[in-house]
Amino acid sequence: MKKPIILAWSGGKDSSFALHQLQQDPTVEVKYLLTTLNAEFKRISMHGVQEALLDAQSKSIGIPLLKVWIHEASYEAYETQMEKALLAAKTEGIDTVAFGDIFLDDLRKYREDNLAKVDMKALFPLWKCDTNQLSKEFIAAKFRTILCCTNDAYLGEETVGTEFTESFLAELSANCDPCGENGEFHTFCFDGPIFNHPIEFSLGEKVYKPIVTNPDNDECGTTTKIQTNGFWYQEICPVNQVC
Repeated sequence: MKKPIILAWSGGKDSSFALHQLQQDPTVEVKYLLTTLNAEFKRISMHGVQEALLDAQSKSIGIPLLKVWIHEASYEAYETQMEKALLAAKTEGIDTVAFGDIFLDDLRKYREDNLAKVDMKALFPLWKCDTNQLSKEFIAAKFRTILCCTNDAYLGEETVGTEFTESFLAELSANCDPCGENGEFHTFCFDGPIFNHPIEFSLGEKVYKPIVTNPDNDECGTTTKIQTNGFWYQEICPVNQVC
C-alpha cells in the first residue's frame, strides 16, 4: 500500500517537478496539494497568482487542494493556520509533507521543526539537486511555466511574464540561480506531464510593488543580502476573466 502524503504546492516549477518525481515513486501517493493564500487578495502567497488559477491546476492534475488562509502577514499567523490544516490531515492517517525546496538549509530546518510540533515528517524529493541540470530536465520533460514574480535586484519588468525556456536560461546572468532558489523569481506552471490538460490564461498588466517594510520579511520570499527595492508581478488571468 502506498504511503499517503501532502505536497506543499506553490503552483510553480519546483513544486510541479517535485510532484512529477513523487508520482514516479511507487511507495507514496500525493493525496493533497497544500497551498497558503492571502485571505485579503485571494492569491497564492509570495507568487501573487489568483485562487482561480490554483483551482484550475488542481482540477487538471486531479489532486484536491488544502487551502491555508493567511489573514495577517506574520510567521505566527502562518504557523497557527498551518498547524490547524496539518492536524486535520493527520486524522486521515497522513504524517508526511513533501516540499520542492532544493537549497537553503535554514528553511529546511524551519519546516522540519514546525512539522515536528505536530509529530509529522518532511520529505524533500529535489533536495541538493544541481539546479543547472534540474532546470534543463524540467524543460526537457515538456513542462511549461512563466515568471509571475521577479526580484528587481536580479530581474526587471522585461522579464516578468516571460516563459521559462532554454533561451531564458541562456540569457540569465551569472548571479542568478537557474531555479530562482535565492528568491530571484517565482513561476506559474501551466502545462506538463502532471497535467491532464493545459491551464488556459491570458496576461494582464505588470505591477511593481516596492518594499515598504522589513526587506528580510518580503512577500516574494528572498533571503539574499543583495539590495532589493521591490518586485515585479505579472497579472495572470483565467481565460474566462477579463484582465
